[in-house]
Amino acid sequence: MAKPVIAIVGRPNVGKSTLFNRLIGKRISIVEDTPGVTRDRIYYEINWNGRDMMLVDTGGIEPRTDDEMLRYMRLQAELAIAHADVIIFMTDVKAGLTASDRDISAMLLKSGKPVVICVNKVDQVGELPAEFYEFYELGYPDDPIPVSSLHGTGTGDLLDAVIAHLPPEDEAMEDDGWHDAIRVAVIGKPNVGKSSVINKILGEDRLIVSDIAGTTRDAVDTFAENEHGKYVFVDTAGIRRQSKINDKLEYYSVLRAKLAVERADVCLIVIDAAQGVTEQDSKIAGLAHDSGRASIIALNKWDLVEKDDKTIIQYTDMVYRELSFMTYAPVITISALTGQRVPRLFPMINEAVEQARKRIPTGVLNEFLGDAITRVEPPSDKGRELKIYYMTQIGTQPPTFVIFCNDAELFHFSYRRYIENRLRDVFGFMGTPIKIIIRERGDDADL
Repeated sequence: MAKPVIAIVGRPNVGKSTLFNRLIGKRISIVEDTPGVTRDRIYYEINWNGRDMMLVDTGGIEPRTDDEMLRYMRLQAELAIAHADVIIFMTDVKAGLTASDRDISAMLLKSGKPVVICVNKVDQVGELPAEFYEFYELGYPDDPIPVSSLHGTGTGDLLDAVIAHLPPEDEAMEDDGWHDAIRVAVIGKPNVGKSSVINKILGEDRLIVSDIAGTTRDAVDTFAENEHGKYVFVDTAGIRRQSKINDKLEYYSVLRAKLAVERADVCLIVIDAAQGVTEQDSKIAGLAHDSGRASIIALNKWDLVEKDDKTIIQYTDMVYRELSFMTYAPVITISALTGQRVPRLFPMINEAVEQARKRIPTGVLNEFLGDAITRVEPPSDKGRELKIYYMTQIGTQPPTFVIFCNDAELFHFSYRRYIENRLRDVFGFMGTPIKIIIRERGDDADL
């Protein structure tokens, strides 16, 4: 039995994301006084009175519209409703009961799901405004709950009402798989097909796919399980050049993408094969590299590339030439449109995580070190000789090693690179960066 799903739905700009952030105690959903800011579904686990729940924020529902983006947002909300156990129907007391509220209510009644009406922006404690009582007209058996998502008042009563609609918790409830799942951050510049890749993996239109650049503004967590394992795919906002970040929404989206990388086990770097590797692609790949995350480079839209028997080799060489700092990352050519080679991503993700989590015993490392020193002697400078004493691994994700020597200044970059290359030759570490720390003997007190 998985954790119950609670979906927050309502028309645009009634305060859904503010309530979501209030309930989880963190700024996860982007909050701006602009209709349509939350476009995809945002998931987060919460606990109330000992009950674990999965809370879902959705884009605003605009029932009567021909606007493409609003239609996508409505689709996302409908999907959230379909997967929800209880629905929080959010309204705005200052606007009163609107025609859109009535249309949404009809949609919710048709779903047959339990509904808790949340009347937001009741900011003053005490006597309720007259507009509050309009929401009784919707005919739900339970009383509407007055809240102020901005100030937090009424949120406890709201969650109590939600829990009242849930079946008794099974004490033997099974883990839903999120905690031990591999987290994959799907990153790339706008419009390279990140959401399309995830949708093809999932076999469901869980994420908005559009030709409108920057469609995904939030980082969206989506769970998947198959014969290869359990995964949480994080679709991040397309990362634009810093000079083009002209508003707060764009700034927050880039920040969220960076945070998603920090929380990931693996970064899937999606590049438009038809465009090749651009300067912005290099900067985004550098974000994953600098964060120490295992990475896979996916050249999407391969169906658009004219090919012969040498094309894949030529493109792989081009990627490693442009991303010379990331030659450890495997390259795969895919098409989210046709599904070509998309299933191969799962074994590659598993292998990258396994390599990033690999630990080498200290005894084995020092045998390796002795052999490496024998093959290529340590450098010397003006009569001073570098003496290397031993090495040990102090961390994973990325694999992190400390080498102790007599003089850290003598340990030139070229010799550090030689040691890293030998580590990869002997132990693999495909798909993950390696971190090597040089210490003079006696400097190990802070390790």
